[in-house]
Amino acid sequence: MIARVWRGATRAEDGEEYAAYVEESGTGPARKLPGSRGTLVLRRTSGDLAEFETIILFDSLDNVRAFAGDDLEAAVFFPEDDRYLVERDLWVSHHEVDVHMV
Repeated sequence: MIARVWRGATRAEDGEEYAAYVEESGTGPARKLPGSRGTLVLRRTSGDLAEFETIILFDSLDNVRAFAGDDLEAAVFFPEDDRYLVERDLWVSHHEVDVHMV
């Protein structure tokens, strides 16, 4: 299993709205793709920022391509991201998942 990890931040007051937007635009549709094993959206407020880390789980890198395209390391952005994000990683990391919890 592969975990695709990305980080970004919004203004603290936009955190709740951005979390809903991420579900609508990114993580929700990703869960419907073949080979998807689930998603996590982590959020913490630190000062005036809401920091986000998304983790999307896939069976393989081939399944990641259905979400990300051929440039697997490039972050995927959606139309309203510019409205919310004040910080964003342009690149993602991929990790093999060694621990499975049920």
